[in-house]
Amino acid sequence: MSTQRSATPFPLFRLLVISGAIFVVVTSEFLPTGLLPDMAAELGVSLSRIGLLVTIFALTVVITAVPLTSLTTRFPRKPLMIVLLAVFAVAMVLGAIAPTYEVLVASRVLAGAAHGLFWSVTAPYASRLVPREQLARAVSVTAAGGTAAFIFGVPLGTALGHALGWRLAFATVGGVVLVFMALVVLFLPPVQHLVPLATGEILLPARHDRTVPAIVIVCITVIVLITGQNSLSTFMVPWFIEVGTVPPDAVSLVLLINGAAGAVGLVAAGVVGDRWPRTAVAVMLVGVILSVSALATFGPGSIPATIAGGIAWGVFFGGIPSLIQARMLQSASLRIRDTASAWLTISFNIAIAGGALVGGFVLDGIGVAALPWVLVGGVAATLVFVLVTDGARLRAAAHP
Repeated sequence: MSTQRSATPFPLFRLLVISGAIFVVVTSEFLPTGLLPDMAAELGVSLSRIGLLVTIFALTVVITAVPLTSLTTRFPRKPLMIVLLAVFAVAMVLGAIAPTYEVLVASRVLAGAAHGLFWSVTAPYASRLVPREQLARAVSVTAAGGTAAFIFGVPLGTALGHALGWRLAFATVGGVVLVFMALVVLFLPPVQHLVPLATGEILLPARHDRTVPAIVIVCITVIVLITGQNSLSTFMVPWFIEVGTVPPDAVSLVLLINGAAGAVGLVAAGVVGDRWPRTAVAVMLVGVILSVSALATFGPGSIPATIAGGIAWGVFFGGIPSLIQARMLQSASLRIRDTASAWLTISFNIAIAGGALVGGFVLDGIGVAALPWVLVGGVAATLVFVLVTDGARLRAAAHP
């Protein structure tokens, strides 16, 4: 007697295409963080003003993500992703040829406007290719693109920028965007993103969906967490050089090691995230608190301690974004997943902007050495919030 396979085949290659698109987008977003000194020197502005490019990018996402998502609700997802990748390529080339700081800001605004809509399309895309029981695994695969950006994209872009100029690094990333856009055209399948109404069902506004409280809880979690994380990560190159005493020409290697450590955390999240999602988040948050505290305590003046602390930080934080994204997709009802993903993107970018601003104020005020403790405070507050609100989130979350 034969038995029929109950497991749905896992669409790994299709998810890797999405992951590649995310790779180039995240690389383009954070490339300035690895080239802060080079860009500041050529444009004649301070490090904090170059760091402000991250804030401007993020604020643009915050302002445009939901309106653009609403305007494109009925637009097919695959063609929309292709258009958005083309916009990213144009923005990177515009940044590469920008004659002034103001033109560079304009290029970041253009990329930021595409970014929010991009995530509202790509984040739910994976959920439409797999059943619910494969969701955390699928999100880990697509989120690997973001991790790969930190492992390869930003460090290699930084190395290229140091060697041949930051403008060439920007232009090169723009070219890579076009490569992945072609892969999307060739290999990514179209998906049905509109949920049909049942007979007699009335379409209610998204704000009346029963899963909104769960979505709000996840968004607040992201804002608190990423504000703390980004206060240091935006300025980690100055911290490594000035506090950790890493030679400037070795920074790219340290970033590469950090990114590789993040990949380990991402794999761990994919392995345990479907089975123990709540425990995995709590353990990783505690790990970030301990590792960054050790980095702040033992890293100053010690390259080995700086590298070791950075590795531990990367491992524990590496899996958290994918676990948070899976948590959102599992919490939101099918009907409002695109909107929920837009709000998740907004939350990330509010926090990215806020973290860069907070980090800039600390950098100009107390000094760069204090930044790890800002991160520790933000992650500790996140841990408390998650433990207090998880029960309410689960009660409000969608069920199959």
